[in-house]
Amino acid sequence: MAKLNAAELTPSGYTDGFARAHLPPTDQWPAFLFDLPGLDYPERLNCVTELLDGAIARGEGERIAVIGEHETLTYAQLQARVDSFAHVLRDDLGLATGNRVLLRGANNPAMAAAVLAVFKAGCIAVPTMPLLRARELATIIGKAKVDAVLCAAALREEIDAALETGDSGGVAHGALFFNDPGNARSLEALAARHQAPFAAADSAADDVCLISFTSGTTGIPKGTMHFHRDVLAICDCFPRHTLGARRDDIFIGTPPLAFTFGLGGLLLFPLRVGAAGVLLEKLTPDTLLANIEKYRATVCFTAPTFYRQMAALAAAYDLSSLRETVSAGEALPLPTREAWQAATGLAMIDGIGATELLHIFISAAGADIRPGATGKPVPGYQACVLDASGKPAAPGQVGRLAVKGPTGCRYLADERQLAYVVDGWNLTGDAYEMDADGYFYYRSRTDDMIISAGYNIAGAEVEDVLLRHPAVAECGVVGCPDQERGQVVEAHVVLKPGFEATPEMALALQNFVKADIAPYKYPRSVKFADKLPRTETGKLQRFKLRHP
Repeated sequence: MAKLNAAELTPSGYTDGFARAHLPPTDQWPAFLFDLPGLDYPERLNCVTELLDGAIARGEGERIAVIGEHETLTYAQLQARVDSFAHVLRDDLGLATGNRVLLRGANNPAMAAAVLAVFKAGCIAVPTMPLLRARELATIIGKAKVDAVLCAAALREEIDAALETGDSGGVAHGALFFNDPGNARSLEALAARHQAPFAAADSAADDVCLISFTSGTTGIPKGTMHFHRDVLAICDCFPRHTLGARRDDIFIGTPPLAFTFGLGGLLLFPLRVGAAGVLLEKLTPDTLLANIEKYRATVCFTAPTFYRQMAALAAAYDLSSLRETVSAGEALPLPTREAWQAATGLAMIDGIGATELLHIFISAAGADIRPGATGKPVPGYQACVLDASGKPAAPGQVGRLAVKGPTGCRYLADERQLAYVVDGWNLTGDAYEMDADGYFYYRSRTDDMIISAGYNIAGAEVEDVLLRHPAVAECGVVGCPDQERGQVVEAHVVLKPGFEATPEMALALQNFVKADIAPYKYPRSVKFADKLPRTETGKLQRFKLRHP
């Protein structure tokens, strides 16, 4: 089994050595596995050469690559857009290879082309969520030592504020704005002067091309560093072996391109197989369903919250084009899976991934789906459950999920590397249980396990029960400090229209839980809310429920 250490790094193709200098020490790296056929990448590699230029070379130039609300680009047109943007980065802005470029934009063809242009130019993309504010952006700019910014014009206010605060340390090469008609200094206006092809930068397969910051469920984002080969590895594992991505697929979904779930599912995975990705802004459950129908999408990526809401609306739309639907971003409640399958006839592909490992590493599809389980390790990855002593736990025992494969955690100058990587394993922070057949069952985040009067209670299990109640639209379950029991189970509940937040309703929910699972797991405290705190990617921010 192949294990690659940092000592085996090939000579970098970058003139700016910031990224390599800020990788974790070699003895803090996870083990990397490349024994799956197809993961033997050459030492010199630019991922866009494979994803885009390779498609053109195979005769895919006239096929549709990306579909936006206002424009659709073929592979040849996308290549021309990427090349012209890359010329602007290197020729007009004067960026060096290895420089960091912060990207800020909603899902649309211009944002997709900008990300690919940064990779192709030999620079390092630092995508940021559209909803981040100036203070958060300034932190990212400062930590990644960002050299330039590419930002959608509609989102420039927070970037301008971030650059004015002084906390960011400044951006040497300034900011350019795209989707900005009439601006003679826009990214598109400058790119229009460059008609020549752009030769992809001579980068090493293990040169960093992406610094992706975690979405902040713990409140403190971390920068995760990924190589050119990592970008291809995620395309050659889950979508190839589990999803079964095809050349005629049309991918659609909600996760932002700034989130690795969206970057993979809506851009990289389609490009790898010659398919098309639909990139749309500000989707709701209604409009996502409408656009699945409009574009005859075949593969959908979104979070459980969306599927739960879409299940109630699905009958009004023609979803016959869909062949696979993928859920990730947070745990998939069994009631959501069942409601979606009842509404559409589709058995959902659940998956767990992490920004640290770039994309999904445990999943199952088709006949391999076992309702209630996330699945088995995706080909290319290994996983186990570790007990309190760090040893593999027996089947049926809850412990810490540990994963290794062709991708893994390398934090940007962050001491939390020591907690995430232990003995070569990536510890994702999830509590899982594995059965005798090798299926993995999510129990909670390890910091979400509730210990009440000596009992270990998984909040996700209580949430699953509450979501079955006809009055419950959403819920989040956390441990609340209690002098007598240490912690008690506390449920934060959003009711459906027509139901009232009364003491009688709270009691009804408590009794509903008691009747379905062990009574000691019922929520002794029920709090009603109009909405729950979530990240931009849809993850429930339980730390905000614990510390309102």
